[in-house]
Amino acid sequence: MALAVVASRTLAGIEAPEVIVEVHLGTGLPAFTIVGLPETEVREARDRVRAALNHGQFEFPARRITVNLAPADLPKGSSGFDLPIALGILAASGQLPRKALEGQEFAGELSLTGELRPVRGAFALALGAQKGSRAIVLPAQNAVQAALAPRARVLPARTLLEVCAHLLGNARLEEYVAQGTLRVPGYPDLRDVKGQSQAKRALEVAAAGGHSLLLIGPPGTGKSMLAERFAGILPPMSESEALESAAIHSASNAGFDPANWGHRPYRAPHHSASSAALIGGGNPPRPGEVSLAHRGVLFLDELPEFQRSVLEALRIPLEVGSLSIARAARQAQFPARFQLVAAMNPCPCGWLGHPSGKCRCGPDAIARYRSKISGPLADRIDIKIEVTAPRESELSATVAGEPSEAVRARTIAARTGQQSRQGKPNALLEAREIERHCPLGAEAQQLLRHAFARLDLSARAYHRVLRVARSIADLAGAAIIDTGHIAEAIQYRRLDASL
Repeated sequence: MALAVVASRTLAGIEAPEVIVEVHLGTGLPAFTIVGLPETEVREARDRVRAALNHGQFEFPARRITVNLAPADLPKGSSGFDLPIALGILAASGQLPRKALEGQEFAGELSLTGELRPVRGAFALALGAQKGSRAIVLPAQNAVQAALAPRARVLPARTLLEVCAHLLGNARLEEYVAQGTLRVPGYPDLRDVKGQSQAKRALEVAAAGGHSLLLIGPPGTGKSMLAERFAGILPPMSESEALESAAIHSASNAGFDPANWGHRPYRAPHHSASSAALIGGGNPPRPGEVSLAHRGVLFLDELPEFQRSVLEALRIPLEVGSLSIARAARQAQFPARFQLVAAMNPCPCGWLGHPSGKCRCGPDAIARYRSKISGPLADRIDIKIEVTAPRESELSATVAGEPSEAVRARTIAARTGQQSRQGKPNALLEAREIERHCPLGAEAQQLLRHAFARLDLSARAYHRVLRVARSIADLAGAAIIDTGHIAEAIQYRRLDASL
């Protein structure tokens, strides 16, 4: 009997739990069995591993081979188990020293000729190995992404033979050192938008406090242009936020581009997107657009054109910043702390309120169109602003507008104050924290009380008005929320009655 143990990892959600690959050589007729809930791509590793070992002139044991992937209750679905299985067989058969495997983790897909092919989720795998105080041996194509994990020891290799030479001490793999500088985010500039001073102010308030935003206006007024520039006025990502975002994208089907490290995600799915595409799904579950927009911006254009069930699925992530995807065999928890920026027309034809007077929609048609946005969802959107058609004088003006960099400086200052005061953006304040961090003057209290009664605000909307007013006060550098701040925050809720 011979037994070899190799440490590897598998992706579950955005985490990479440790998996022990145990290889046992037994007696009896030759057979190659993989146990431990392997999925199809893992079961097919038998043929890839056999061909790679034979091509590398290794001896493939003519014995009963049992590969156990522990823990047994965790589904294993990755071609990255090819390399650990091959090394386990070589160590169990005495062709590699077992002690050489200690202190390292392995992941990589094997070609039939023994070359290593890249695997999905290299960043998350490197994070897991770093937490376990181990080096990780990966295909060379994954090295750039994996090296983004702080303090990770990444050993890139191109072939199975290179890994074996490293373990035998003949030619050690060199630790990968990140090279070059990170790319500066190339967000569109806010100065390109002519006019729309009220909408720009709403964007600034939303960016300062982390609030959700709905833009309502006729076609061609600049709603999409404003949304595309929103990420450019957000504060830079912290290291922890960048790690979270990179880990999610690493676990997705599209993967993570190392050049986007530290960039705020901007996701703009089409209105035909399904619930699984927006929220996440599949088997095994994969993150959807709301999770891929984590710590960034989710832009939903033509909001009423999305399916009602898809929009209703946004309610929980908007409220709690995470979501659970349950399947019969497993569950996955994904973070979804994004800033929602949505846009819609005021009526089915889109021209309601336009100076041309082209709208011919009746009141019933307008009501049906706007009712596609449910009350509970509209209640969770902090800021709603009308984007009117710009005047000809604004479009022909030669003076450039305020650049994104100037607006971003103000939002950074406001967020810095919020972080030192309460440790989170204003949009995330709980009810008890609102009482502590949102002090009102006497006149501001009276104004808010009057607005609450007149506008028939819900308790959620009441708290959201206070959060938005706190952000407005932070932009002004004020410690106390006064009537001007409350009045502006209430102005952002005046469209509630029409939705």
